Amino acid sequence: MKCEVFADAAAVARAAAGIIAVEARASVAARGRFVIAVSGGKTPWQMLRALANEEVPWENVHVVQVDERVAPAGDPERNLTHLRESLLSHAPLTPGQIYAMPVEDPDLETAAANYTRTLQSIAGLPPILDLAHLGLGPDGHTASLIPNDPVLNVTDRDVALTGIYQNRRRMTLTYPLLNRSRRILWLVTGSEKVEMLARLRRGDVSIPAGRIRQDVALVLADRPAAGK
Repeated sequence: MKCEVFADAAAVARAAAGIIAVEARASVAARGRFVIAVSGGKTPWQMLRALANEEVPWENVHVVQVDERVAPAGDPERNLTHLRESLLSHAPLTPGQIYAMPVEDPDLETAAANYTRTLQSIAGLPPILDLAHLGLGPDGHTASLIPNDPVLNVTDRDVALTGIYQNRRRMTLTYPLLNRSRRILWLVTGSEKVEMLARLRRGDVSIPAGRIRQDVALVLADRPAAGK
């Protein structure tokens, strides 16, 4: 696992945008498409706005969600709300190129299976992400792979549901899909992440993030998160 440290979260976001643009161009040249999975968070929204200023073959880009809260459409807690605001308002991307997790469906298990089929339609069988963007929680979670949740043990599905975490159930990509990614880009910012970033870099499998493959991973961290 490689790690690069920047002065602050804004610099992390800009660097991430540049890396994603390079990966997008290479992926489109090699395979005719670029499938990126995006997580939520303030720094990622900055990253997406910065990405709009990069040279990206937008017509061949497909944006999927790493995870999403089970909440109504337009809810401010929804990652999709901020994803659309950050990307559609700034980049020449059509709404149809963003694939929302169907968390408004009353039958969530069927919805998760349907999202798997959506991924298969754009990323192959089994689906392989060209790039998965991940964040790191102070408790060691990534995506919605939450400590002590049964979702950590899911090995036969690419999309699954969690129990209640911070007052919401979640839909999330699982380890099998994330670990098939061609490239994994971690954005880690904030002093509250120091311990977990150190454990992530050690490959500590006792935290959920530590079970993500490291051989194709790059961590972009700000100085507060990097600590010493």
